[in-house]
Amino acid sequence: MVRSDGRAADELRPVSFERGWLEQAEGSTLVSFGRTRVLCAASFVPGVPRWRRDSGLGWVTGEYAMLPRATDTRNQRESVRGKIGGRTHEISRLLGRSLRAVIDYKALGENTIHIDCDVLQADGGTRTAAITGAYLALADAISWAAAEGHVSSDAQILTDSVAAVSVGIVEGEVRLDLHYDDDSTADTDMNVVMTGSGRFIEVQGTAEQEPFDRQELNAMLDFAAAGCKKLAEFQQNALATQAEDA
Repeated sequence: MVRSDGRAADELRPVSFERGWLEQAEGSTLVSFGRTRVLCAASFVPGVPRWRRDSGLGWVTGEYAMLPRATDTRNQRESVRGKIGGRTHEISRLLGRSLRAVIDYKALGENTIHIDCDVLQADGGTRTAAITGAYLALADAISWAAAEGHVSSDAQILTDSVAAVSVGIVEGEVRLDLHYDDDSTADTDMNVVMTGSGRFIEVQGTAEQEPFDRQELNAMLDFAAAGCKKLAEFQQNALATQAEDA
């Protein structure tokens, strides 16, 4: 079947990373998954939350938000409404969990890294793009902290990389990296977060209409694993290229 953007079922959208997009942040990346664009910023702050003090351990936390005109019609800012939506809370927690899975808290020391991901333009897969871009912002913030002497330059704070991708069943076909046209008509929608070494951090899957069987589940996980592997390679290339240019 032909997808509306012409991609093969197992093909990622064009992916790009623009590191250092914000001058003020310790780490930042503008990530694009096709037409979906998310600005990820990492802020390094000495100290940890009160419940973490005197533990010798650091902390990483994430927040996700969508700008009013990220979609076809304007949405009111949640801050103006005075209430953060359940979807925003859910994705923020997912973002934090995904990044904490590859952090050595002891090596980070009693420091906190805040990750802010703001969706500039949405065409499906905003949470997976946010997680994938946030890893690069996190890596750059840690490099900044080492260069500034806030953490040991010998410390191995990051234990692995993190990437995420969506996958689903659309018109009876398993498809990777769902854009809006796929997502809006999917029978099953799934988000998968994995480490660069191929281990699962989180799998979120829901049958929106028709239930899926074990064979279809395995096929979706295979597509997602292959997609995350490619994304991890893109991340490594982005880090290597920037390092060479520095």
